Amino acid sequence: MAKEIRTIGVMTSGGDSPGMNAAIRAVARACAYYNVKCIGFYRGYQGMIEGDHCILNARSVRNIISRGGTILKSARSKDFRTVEGRKKAAEHLKKLEVDAMVLIGGDGTFRGGEIFSKEYDIPIIGVPGTIDNDIAGTNYTIGYDTALNTVINAIDKIRDTASSHDRLFFIEVMGRDAGFIALNTGVGAGAEEILIPEENLGLDRLLESLKRSKRSGKSSSIVVVSEGDKIGKNVYELADYVTDNLPDYDVRVTVLGHMQRGGSPTCFDRTLASRLCVKAVELLLDGEKNVMVGIINNEISATTFDVGLKEDHGINRELLRISDILST
Repeated sequence: MAKEIRTIGVMTSGGDSPGMNAAIRAVARACAYYNVKCIGFYRGYQGMIEGDHCILNARSVRNIISRGGTILKSARSKDFRTVEGRKKAAEHLKKLEVDAMVLIGGDGTFRGGEIFSKEYDIPIIGVPGTIDNDIAGTNYTIGYDTALNTVINAIDKIRDTASSHDRLFFIEVMGRDAGFIALNTGVGAGAEEILIPEENLGLDRLLESLKRSKRSGKSSSIVVVSEGDKIGKNVYELADYVTDNLPDYDVRVTVLGHMQRGGSPTCFDRTLASRLCVKAVELLLDGEKNVMVGIINNEISATTFDVGLKEDHGINRELLRISDILST
């Protein structure tokens, strides 16, 4: 028989993503609605280890739904990877009478939570919050939509200057292990080429594509590069290679970097965060544990951590085909 849940803890961990504050708000207000105490831990697992916490209620989370970042801060904790660190975290949860946890973050957050739950039998629900959208078991992660719109706005501005000066721009976006941001923004921004970790197109293919664009009458081009692309060591090496082999191009590089993580979340991300986190609280109250909430075909669902962490989310290869057609 599942134990009664009187207090739920919540934290954000790993890289921040727009919509995390909306998620915190939803956990706190769902707890208030169901008359459950809510405790927020600062700096993710490190805050759990140190007992760095605050009480969250319906009023303490007012006016944060539109804010980027996370009011609970975020960090990656080396201490939590140790047996001693997790023991300290468990001791603080026991002292604060925390019965269950909602973890908002990505794959590293879920792996830590899965281990912790097995060791100390603490019910945990994971909520996917990462701009990379690289978690299986959900079509979208919190922050992904906002990051896409941030990148699109940046590329649109860069294209203006690319067209004005007849330049080729390599634009690097986030995605060390997954090309979701690069692929979708590349199609949405009308890029001539998209380079992603999942598809090693090769340097010869890249050069031929750029030559074809030049022959077709294009005087400027945009190439969107995921930071995890495996064609070259980095985007600057790619740019140098193209400069050496296609001297007619005036090549420039723009690395968008951490600006992709910031900014006010879109309506989609605010709504997604709200739906996922209300469901997370309700699952805990219903006795569920060690699952991740996600959205599949606009329906909220729960999957085991094994699915989210071990299965391949898989990029939409149809978008690669469409990109080839539209870059003609």
